[in-house]
Amino acid sequence: MDVSSEMIHALLPLFLVSVLGASAISVGLIEGVAEATASITKVLSGALSDRLGRHKPLALAGYALAAVTKPIFPLARSIEWVFAARLVDRIGKGVRGAPRDALMAELAPQELRGASYGLRQALDTTGAFVGPLLATLFMVATGGAFRVVFWIATAPALVAVALMLLGVDEPPAARETPVPSPVRDGAAWRILPRAYWWLVASAGLLTLARFSEAFLILRAQSVGLRPALAPLMLVAMNVVYAGFSYPAGRLSDRGSRFPLLFSGFAILGVADLVLAAASGPWLVLSGVLLWGIHLGLTQGLLSALVADAAPASARGTAFGILNFVLGVALLMASALAGWLWQRRGPPATFLAGAVLVLVALGAVALMGRRYKATS
Repeated sequence: MDVSSEMIHALLPLFLVSVLGASAISVGLIEGVAEATASITKVLSGALSDRLGRHKPLALAGYALAAVTKPIFPLARSIEWVFAARLVDRIGKGVRGAPRDALMAELAPQELRGASYGLRQALDTTGAFVGPLLATLFMVATGGAFRVVFWIATAPALVAVALMLLGVDEPPAARETPVPSPVRDGAAWRILPRAYWWLVASAGLLTLARFSEAFLILRAQSVGLRPALAPLMLVAMNVVYAGFSYPAGRLSDRGSRFPLLFSGFAILGVADLVLAAASGPWLVLSGVLLWGIHLGLTQGLLSALVADAAPASARGTAFGILNFVLGVALLMASALAGWLWQRRGPPATFLAGAVLVLVALGAVALMGRRYKATS
């Protein structure tokens, strides 16, 4: 599904501006509303899947909803069509996210939980760089025919829905487990343990130290890299991100997950310092690669920690709340980064990120102690 989505999203801003005549403000509004909707939907779908006592139906519905939107993009004749399709696509992402992660916790052996979430993160990230590369390839092959490439992108989405429908079975034990009364009443958050809330609070603070990867592209441009080559920085980052995610998950299954999480954010601090001091494209690339290592070491582990801390009957809610908090934190971090970039310049932006990392590392250390004491 990520290959399909990223093939479209990599070309969508250009399609909106050059084909449909949209303004930059319209592009920003479409993206902002779509992502905000996805964050809110994750909370609702996670709670609903806990209340139903089943996670696969909502996960499947989310994938199907996203797949249904894909043909709308090549058929679009106005900005409103694209806005509607993008909105429904993000709703589908929100609907499937938390139930899918909760379902993974039921399917994966506990001793391989970190590896399972690491593998999922690696495949997600692989889609994030394979999709744009395929989009570029097909744009060259078709002579820049946006709509043809959008039609081609529909195929992987349909395959993803078929795999979810036919290849994934929810464990019978999960369907037969009695649902506690707070969960049936839609208040599953009440049975989440203190360890989980410490995890969410600390994860939110950690994410405040990491802003949007769009600033990595801007940093590359600021040191003289040609605009046409700047997006390749994200391709490089995602390759490293995908490569580290699964090994990090496997390693976390053999011991405590917190040292790896701590190390991952320490690497983010080093990346920020490198990016602040960068005077040329190669130093920026070094910082970007360190950023990718940080993501590989941390993002899958956060999911595994939620699965460890939350009771099975409330995991959908637990993942939904975490995703919402991380989405809000990332939005706040990106807004702060944009303000610093405009007022103080690129080096100040990344230096501020390094300072926030130091604060966040203190929270991670405290989180580890609280987590052990309350779980």
